[in-house]
Parts: sequence; structure tokens; C-alpha cells
Amino acid sequence: MNFRKQLKPEAVGFQLAPMIDVVFLLLCFFITSQLFAQWETEIDITLPTAETGQTPERLPGEVIVNIRADGDIVVNTRTLSHDQLGEMLGRVAELFPGQPVLIRADRLTSYEHIIHVLDICRQADIWNISFATGTPE
Repeated sequence: MNFRKQLKPEAVGFQLAPMIDVVFLLLCFFITSQLFAQWETEIDITLPTAETGQTPERLPGEVIVNIRADGDIVVNTRTLSHDQLGEMLGRVAELFPGQPVLIRADRLTSYEHIIHVLDICRQADIWNISFATGTPE
């Protein structure tokens, strides 16, 4: 005698709830990462303009060094001294060789402050440096 029942496989349907969860999590991730990317450019700095200036795509892990008109250095919304910037860039260069650095200096910033930041980058063995400019209106 056959006491086993015939098991009929059920048709597998599309599970909508897990798909909505995954899409929601991806949406949250991309929104927060976009907010962090905008924070660096929202510092009150008026960039010098250039006719040939272009807005390059951000490189992954790019360090943005902001130099205010009074010479203050701001990285990740933190004001750093020259020694702190040197230590931070030294650690970055040690962990990630070839790390790109973007220097955003206010157009009223003294040339001396910009050269000092370049010198700190060179001491930390950072060579991939670019300068931010604005486009003329």
C-alpha cells in the first residue's frame, strides 16, 4: 500500500515584499552617500573662475581640502591645523598610495596658504593633486 501523498510542487510566484525592502535599502544608501558628497562643496568658499574650467567627476575616496580666505583649513567639516592636516594626509598616503586630493581655495586666499598646503601634500608623498575652479557666470 502506498500511504504517501502525492506532493504537487506549488508554482513559485514573484515575492514583492523582499524586493521592495531591497529597493528601499538601496535608495537609503544612495541618498545618504549623496548627502555626504555634497557636504564638502557647501562650505562657504567662493572659488576663482576659469574659462576652461570643467566640473570633473569625483574620484572614489577623494580627499577635499578646503582653504578659507583667512587661511583656515577644513577637511570633512573639521577645521585642522597644519600639523593635523599633515598627520591625516600621511596616514591616507600610507594606507592608500596614489590617493587623489582636491584643493578648494577661496579666491581671496593668500597664495602663501595654498603653497603651504601643497608643501604638506608633498611631505606626505601625495602627488595626485587637483585644484577646484568655478565657471564664470
